[in-house]
Order: sequence, then structure tokens, then C-alpha cells
Amino acid sequence: MAIRFERLITRSLAIYLSRELDLAGMKTSVESIARTMVIGFIALFVVVTMLAYIYTHLNPALDALAGIGVGALFVGLVYTFLEYKIDQRKTKMEQMLPDYLQIASANLRSGIALDRAMLLAARPEFGFLSEDIKKMNMQIFSGENFNDALRGLALRYRSFQLTHAIRMIIESLTFGGAMADLLEQLSKDMRNQQMTQKEVSGQLFLYSIFIVFAGLVASPVLYGLTSQMIVVTDQVWKGILASNPGGLPTTGLSFLKPSPPKITPQQYHTFSIIAIVIITGFSSLIMSAISSGKAIKGLKYLPVFIILGVVIYIGVKALIASIFAGIGGA
Repeated sequence: MAIRFERLITRSLAIYLSRELDLAGMKTSVESIARTMVIGFIALFVVVTMLAYIYTHLNPALDALAGIGVGALFVGLVYTFLEYKIDQRKTKMEQMLPDYLQIASANLRSGIALDRAMLLAARPEFGFLSEDIKKMNMQIFSGENFNDALRGLALRYRSFQLTHAIRMIIESLTFGGAMADLLEQLSKDMRNQQMTQKEVSGQLFLYSIFIVFAGLVASPVLYGLTSQMIVVTDQVWKGILASNPGGLPTTGLSFLKPSPPKITPQQYHTFSIIAIVIITGFSSLIMSAISSGKAIKGLKYLPVFIILGVVIYIGVKALIASIFAGIGGA
């Protein structure tokens, strides 16, 4: 008997996921996304818990808590991906909307009714926006109220611009007004707003460069240098302890007795990789928040930032190691 993963979640959550998938424009079913979340959570929980128990030998409850944390992180990443797709779809639609309203306004000036003018303006180059306009017109032809169909169109996107434009159109239909002039003015206002956003992004470009340098270059370089210094220090202490198997002699105050570092090079290497992944990941999100006002747009840069950060760290570590090896050989 096949498991219905959709039944493993609450009805309100299933409705919410269905709404999110519609906003993202994804054809995936709620059953599919629920299956991904549940199986991913269980698999990561089991694997992480077993690995934590094998390698750390900690309290089983802490190992299980680590597994739950990683599984929850996976679920959060799936949800974040949905939010990214929603924002990406909204952004593309808002880029096309001024041109669409301009064409619809021209159709109205030629004497065509509003619903017909909007349908004729839905050209193939507008992609999914044209598809949604055609679906709206099919609802109108099937007997749905025109204003309700317009409100339904606004609900297909998480866009303030589209919601505002449709609200203005409905008010113009209700109270009267020059619809062609309204659509043309809405188109101009949206273009001006987009130009202003680009100008602001250009002025904040230097801040983005600083974030990229600090997170993508400076941090991996410092971690690589420190990691190699710990390796050298560890080798020096191994030589000292090999020459003094009975321990270092103490003179004067006992609390000034030198001792080897408590952290091993492998432990610091693991810590450095984790820290670089976190720092570079947040750098991509912060850079996107500064340049575009939306941190979630930085998800498309996140894999590149993480890979480059780790590569720079490994490269700097290898370079420092070769320099010390050359000095030692000399």
C-alpha cells in the first residue's frame, strides 16, 4: 500500500504549501513536496544521528538532537527554495508588467473593450504572465465577475505593484475614469520606480564590494593562514615533547609553565570549513539585501560563494605550507 505523505501533514499546512507552489508557478503537487520533506528529514535524521554517535560517542539524546536539527535545516532549505522561486517569478512579472500595461492601453485607445484589450496584450514574449491573463479571460467567459477575476489574477503573485495596479483598475471601473490614461500612467510609474531601484543599487555597489571582499576573500585567507600556523605550532611542540619526554622544566612561577595547544590541526581545519561556509553563505545574502533589498535573491550566488571561499582557503593553506616547506628546506 502506497504511503500518502500529504496525509502526514496537517490540512492547514497542505493548503499553505499548495498556495506557495501556485505563487512559485511550480507544477509540483503537494504530495511530491511533502514526500521530499518527510523522506529527507527522516533520512538525514537517521544518518546524522548514527554518524554523530559513531564519531563523537556523545549522549544518544544529543546525537538525536543533532539529527533533528539537520533534518529541520533540510526542511527549512526546501521552504527557502520555494520562497526564492516565488520572489523570482514576481520579479520577472514586474519587469514585464509596464510593457504589458502599455500595450493594453494602446488597445483600449483603438476602441477595444478592457477584457479584450488585456487578452490581446498577452503576447507570447510575456511568458507565464500571458498564460495567467488567458486563464483570467477564460474565467470571465465562463461567467465569473470581471472584478473578481482581476482580484484572482493579483492573488497569483506576491506583488505589491500588480495588486496596486489591479486595485486602481477596479476603482476606475467602479467610479469611472479614463482607463487608457490610467494604464499608461501606471506603466510610466512602474518604469520610474524600476529606474530608481537601479540607481539606488548602483550607489550601494561599493558596499556590496566590501561585503564580498570581507566574506569571500579576507575571511578564507585569514582562516587558511591561521590553520597553517597551527600545523607549524603542532609540529614544533611534537619536536619539543620528543626531546623532553619527562616534560618541560619549570623555573619560577608554576602557572607560567608552557603547554601545547589544546586544539589539533584537524579540529581547526574542520572548524574553518564550517565557518567559511557560514560566512560566505551569509555574505551572498547580505550582498543581495544591500543591492536589491531582498536577501532571498542571494540564494543564486550562495553555491558560488561557498565554493570560491573553500577553494581560496585551501589554496592559501597550500601556499603557506609550501612557503614554510621552502624555508625549512633552505
